[in-house]
Amino acid sequence: MLSNNKMRMSKQRKVILQMVRSSCTHPTADEVYHWVRRKLPRISLGTIYRNLEILSANGVIKKIQLGGSQMRFDHCIEEHAHIRCLSCGRVDDVLIDPVDPCEQAIKETTGYRLIGRCVEFMGICPACQGKEGDEVA
Repeated sequence: MLSNNKMRMSKQRKVILQMVRSSCTHPTADEVYHWVRRKLPRISLGTIYRNLEILSANGVIKKIQLGGSQMRFDHCIEEHAHIRCLSCGRVDDVLIDPVDPCEQAIKETTGYRLIGRCVEFMGICPACQGKEGDEVA
């Protein structure tokens, strides 16, 4: 896939991509930075941001903006929804397609040609459920 994009795969970029692909938490750039620094102590936050942008621009990873949170990065580039914990901020993939049945109706009623979608559900994750008061941050 990378050879089709003619994107150079530097050592730094490989480590950053490895982190995003191994994470199921949809990490922020700061989280990637802290993880990558354990392997590459001299890497800068600017280098992390720049490489995440390059990887997402080349379709290797997906940049996702969820309500009320920092930009996150997803190794799964297929269209899918997310669910965000309102207590701790955890983000998980939704493994069913809640929108697919609606897309044809949306096209017919609006006249739009759909290019993409961003579906986010909100709730309280299993780890936060039952914590004192279920308070929302």
